[in-house]
Amino acid sequence: MLSVEELIQEALSLPSYTRVFLVEKLIESLESDIDANIQKSWNTEAKKRRNEIRNHTVEPISGEIALAQIRQILEK
Repeated sequence: MLSVEELIQEALSLPSYTRVFLVEKLIESLESDIDANIQKSWNTEAKKRRNEIRNHTVEPISGEIALAQIRQILEK
């Protein structure tokens, strides 16, 4: 059996479309471990945020800007 490091190296050597497939399968395997109530809450929150953006209630910002703002807050 391969070590985790060897497995990572093997996976990284795969073509990109195969790595995408592998990632999707790994994520699917993790999703089965998620508590249904937590998943329902996240789905509700995601739909709420989507609707806020669609209704122009909030202005979306890039992840880069959001992280910069968080770093600035944490530095205080």
